Amino acid sequence: MQLPPFLLDHWLAKYEFANPPLRYNLASSAGPAWTLGELLSLGGKSSAALDAVRLSYAPPQGHPELRKLIANFYDVDPDWVLTTTGASEALSSLFCLAAEPGASALLPLPMFPAFAAVAQAWNFVIALYSLERNDRFVQTSDRVLKHVNDRTKIVLVNTPHNPSGAVMARNEIERLAMTLAERKIPLVVDEVYHPVYFETPMASAAKIQNAIVVGDFSKAFSLPGLRVGWIIDRDANRRERLIDIRSYFTISGSPLTEAVAIHALRHIDRVLARLNEVVTTNLKALEQFMRQHDDLFGWIPPQGGTVAFPWRLDGTPTRPMCERLASAGVLFAPGDCFSMPEHFRIGFGARAGGITEALEIVSKQVRLADAL
Repeated sequence: MQLPPFLLDHWLAKYEFANPPLRYNLASSAGPAWTLGELLSLGGKSSAALDAVRLSYAPPQGHPELRKLIANFYDVDPDWVLTTTGASEALSSLFCLAAEPGASALLPLPMFPAFAAVAQAWNFVIALYSLERNDRFVQTSDRVLKHVNDRTKIVLVNTPHNPSGAVMARNEIERLAMTLAERKIPLVVDEVYHPVYFETPMASAAKIQNAIVVGDFSKAFSLPGLRVGWIIDRDANRRERLIDIRSYFTISGSPLTEAVAIHALRHIDRVLARLNEVVTTNLKALEQFMRQHDDLFGWIPPQGGTVAFPWRLDGTPTRPMCERLASAGVLFAPGDCFSMPEHFRIGFGARAGGITEALEIVSKQVRLADAL
C-alpha cells in the first residue's frame, strides 16, 4: 500500500525541530509540555520513584493500575479499558478489526490526516461526511447517517474536533450510536481532547452503547512524549480480539512510560488545570486577534480542544502565508494539510506565554503582505 505524503507531519517536522527553534509554535495541537522532573514533582515524587520499574514486557492490555485509573477518569469498568501506543495504534487496531474486502470507512471532512491514510492502509474505501463552516462545523447524526450504506463497516466521529474545535452534542452521539447498532456498525468516538470544553461541559461517550472511545495522553493531558493511548469498549469479545492485534503489532507498552502515565493520572486534576489556564488565556488573545482582522480572516470559535481553523476570506491558499510567518518566527499549519487550502490551523494550547507577541508578529506580516 502506497500511503500519501503526510503533509502535516512534513510541515511540523521541518519547523518544530529546527535549530535554532522557532520562537512561537502555534501549529502544535497538544497542550503545554511537561518535563519529566516537573511531572514527577507533583505529589512530592522524584525520579527515584522510577527506580523499581522492571524493564521487561508489560501486559498487552496495559498495567492493571493504569487501566483502573483511566477507568476512574471515565467512570467505567476497568475491564473495558485497553492501553495502546498512542491513539494512533488504537485507531489502526480498530480499522484492522473492521477490515474486510470492499469495506467502507466513514470519516469526517476536514479531519486529522492520519484517519484516512490508516484506513486506506487497511484497504478501506473512504467515504466522507462534511463539517460545513456555513453551519459552524456542526456534526449531527443525520449528516453522518445519510452517508452510511451496505458497505459501511466503521464510522468515526472526532469530538472535540481536530482541526475545527467543534463539539458533537451528546444526544446526537447517542442517536448515531443507536442507529448504527441496528446495522451492526461500530461507532468510534475520538475523544483525545476530552474534557477540554469552553461552553457546556460534556460527558464522555464511553458509557454509550455501541460507542468505542479512543483517547490518549497527547492532547488534553499534554504528555505526547509518553506515547500512551487507550480504547474503551464494553464488548468483551471485541476486546479479546483487540488484545491479539496489539500482541501482534507492538506486543505491549513500555513499563517505564506506563509508570509515568500512572503518576500523571494520580495528579490529573493538576495536569488539566495547567492546560485549562493556558487555553483560557490564549483563546481570549486569539479572539481579539480575529476581531481585529475580520476583514482578512473568517473563523468559528472552537467549542473545545486546543485548535481553531480560520480561513482567508479571499479564498487564497494559506501555505505561502504560513511560510512567511514561519520565516518571521511564528508557526501555523497550512490548510492544505487538511485538504482545505484556504484554511489554516492555529494551536493555542502549547504555549504558556507569548501568544500576544506571536499574534502581533502575525498582524504585521499579514498587513504588510496585504499592502503589497
